[in-house]
Amino acid sequence: MSTEHDRTPTPISTPITADLLRGALELEHTAHGVLPHRLPARARAQCADGQLAMVESQPSGVRLALRTGATAVELDVLATKRVFVGVPPRPDGVYDLLVDGRLAGRASVTGGNTLTIDMATGTAEHRPGPAGTVRFSGLPEGVKDVEIWLPYNETTELVALRTDAPVEPAPDRGRKVWLHHGSSISHGTDAASPTTIWPARAASLGGVELVNLGLGGSALLDPFTARTLRDTPADLISLKIGINLVNIDLMRRRAFGPAVHGFLDTVREGHPATPLLVVSPIHCPVHEDTPGPSVPDFEAMKAGTLRFKAAGDPAEAASGKLTLNVVREELSRIVAQRAADDPNLHYLDGRDLYGEADFAELPLPDALHPDAAAHLRIGERFAGLAFAAGGPLAR
Repeated sequence: MSTEHDRTPTPISTPITADLLRGALELEHTAHGVLPHRLPARARAQCADGQLAMVESQPSGVRLALRTGATAVELDVLATKRVFVGVPPRPDGVYDLLVDGRLAGRASVTGGNTLTIDMATGTAEHRPGPAGTVRFSGLPEGVKDVEIWLPYNETTELVALRTDAPVEPAPDRGRKVWLHHGSSISHGTDAASPTTIWPARAASLGGVELVNLGLGGSALLDPFTARTLRDTPADLISLKIGINLVNIDLMRRRAFGPAVHGFLDTVREGHPATPLLVVSPIHCPVHEDTPGPSVPDFEAMKAGTLRFKAAGDPAEAASGKLTLNVVREELSRIVAQRAADDPNLHYLDGRDLYGEADFAELPLPDALHPDAAAHLRIGERFAGLAFAAGGPLAR
């Protein structure tokens, strides 16, 4: 494998169209190329939140899926990368190359646009930058399935695709489609690469095709998200609910229950009998019994470390503020109530994926998000609990 510095030309240019992509719900044509979206335009138009706009355009779970005899592939991209004031720059996003389902290369692209975020002031500055090229060479001879998984943490405009042999869309392998929705943990924050975010790892082990609607900071029971889930074809669905509602202190217990019911009602309009798994939050000590909001730990940031802390008061839970334990209690109750009439609805306690013992071994580096090793563990546990024989999402 070689990266952008090896620029041996590859002669065949192929337009990047929706049939070459998996995991995206819509393609927007831009001045540079095409931009994969994970929420459709109608949903995006119903929320003027910059956080949501940023994360839904970050292609978590989105991949080019090709059938080709090519031994070299070039992809021109224009990335938008985040930089946080006071914190060292994060590494460039990673592109994973899979050949016939196996990891065969990994690369990054420098350059691109920069979005500088100041968490102290709540402001952001966008600076334009140049496109770059990721190049994979030395692929095996012969016709094969090639996937290029895009970085989960960089908005990525796809500018051009070049190969040294013709390409066509990868064939349908007959796998069930798993539609998942969750927070930044499902989105992939702090995983090592796009195929090692926990939903991608679980999908690989479970033999299913992932459509990932993990939306960092934005799993907020929004009606437009529920309608997107309702309208997206799927054989299996999971919803990881709770942590973002606590993070931003969005609602109280009185509103939470009806909001969950309404969200599930909408999803069921399009998927009345699809196996549906509701997953509560993983173990997160700062919010187990302390309400939100989550705020940056500016003392840690002075030392160049991005960390968060809970700004709520544990006593406020008695007046209806949400904590993770309150969320788990309500989700368990709601699913049990609905399952009496909906035998395909199931509940999974997120602490079965990552609990107190896991935190002791693999603590959350910023107090909210699992590290790369924990992502793999969560994905493996989810596959074993959900996709294995007898599981609620068993194939």
